[in-house]
Amino acid sequence: MTPTYKRVLLKVSGEALMGDRAYGLDTATVKAIAQDIKDAAELGVQVALVIGGGNIFRGIAGAAAGMDRAQADYMGMLATVMNALGMQSALERLGVPTRVQSAIEMSAICEPYIRRRAIRHMEKGRVVIFAAGTGNPFFTTDTAAALRAAEMGCDALLKGTQVDGVYDSDPRKNPDAKRYTTLTYLEMLSRDLAVMDAAAISVARENHLPIIVFNIHEAGAFTAVMQGHGRFTTVTDAA
Repeated sequence: MTPTYKRVLLKVSGEALMGDRAYGLDTATVKAIAQDIKDAAELGVQVALVIGGGNIFRGIAGAAAGMDRAQADYMGMLATVMNALGMQSALERLGVPTRVQSAIEMSAICEPYIRRRAIRHMEKGRVVIFAAGTGNPFFTTDTAAALRAAEMGCDALLKGTQVDGVYDSDPRKNPDAKRYTTLTYLEMLSRDLAVMDAAAISVARENHLPIIVFNIHEAGAFTAVMQGHGRFTTVTDAA
């Protein structure tokens, strides 16, 4: 079946890689996500990833505990590099050619972020993982994902979460929570639906980049979304 999108960026939170653990990487969870990415790539979809670092260190939490915010954010960026290398290893064990590009240069372990090189990797069928956020403190990895998706000319930005879309309240706490099928960027902002931060939504809105929110832990969900199936919420200019 022909995929709905040709080139996408998948944003995965660091917490999504923990599985049932309280900290770090759960090998089985990382492998399952990597398998889903492989299946999508085999459909002919060009895939890029941005992975958060919250399973290891969250800059905003460090700042709340009294650390300098910029310093704490840099530590969070290094956590995203660790996650990116872990995901690269899982993908390559499945036979998926993968490149990690970091916004903070560390040439011994990965490539520096170079936009045209990243696009070329994707054109050749390689999965590209963007690490270290934007390379700047005070910006989240959600914002980095929206920025990189715009730079790569992606057809959509996918946000893999713990639930199957955007709800008006937390469905894990409220059994009567309502799931939205479609939303506009302005509705996301005005209703304060905490799926992505305002800066990320603004970047997506300015670049007419659809945001698709789905459950990253449901086996085959990423591939299903690529084919227009399954349960997800689409955020665009007009719902």
